[in-house]
Amino acid sequence: MDYHQISDPEVWVDEHGDALFRYALFRIQNGQVAEDLVQETFLAALRGKDSFAGRSSVKTWLFGILKHKIIDHIRKISRERPEEDIETLANLADKTFNEQGVWKSQPAKWTTDPGLLFQQQEFWEILQYCLSELPPRLNQVFTLRELDELSAEEVRKILQVSPTNGGVMLHRARMRLRECLEINWL
Repeated sequence: MDYHQISDPEVWVDEHGDALFRYALFRIQNGQVAEDLVQETFLAALRGKDSFAGRSSVKTWLFGILKHKIIDHIRKISRERPEEDIETLANLADKTFNEQGVWKSQPAKWTTDPGLLFQQQEFWEILQYCLSELPPRLNQVFTLRELDELSAEEVRKILQVSPTNGGVMLHRARMRLRECLEINWL
């Protein structure tokens, strides 16, 4: 491990600042908050650099700090923000399903290999757009569960929701993302 890389915070900013910002922006959907979280990450790293054991790269270490900062931010705003408007979310289901719970119009079949889609920059841009169109809580539940790969229990604790509510929110987020991707990508 190059000691210069660990001991020089300017190297951290130059080499990892842009990637950290993109990571935070993708998950938070707010440029100012993403900048603040990256700055907090660098400050925490600076304070903790003497305890960095070098078992991972500096980049991995910084991204780990940032991931925790993002989760703390989401946890904080989840306490401050009221629950989603239940009627608005129920109206979404009414537009999508009939009284028997059957699709009003079937979702389009995906003809593309999803693995290949993840490799394409344009897909990530469309996914980021679709995530930004979700209500904040649905965005958070999807991002924490699917992109950050936290367990359902961890997500529910962060967002302070019941198991049923967490499951419903994740289902609604997936449903709306699928609809958005069908319109804007497929």
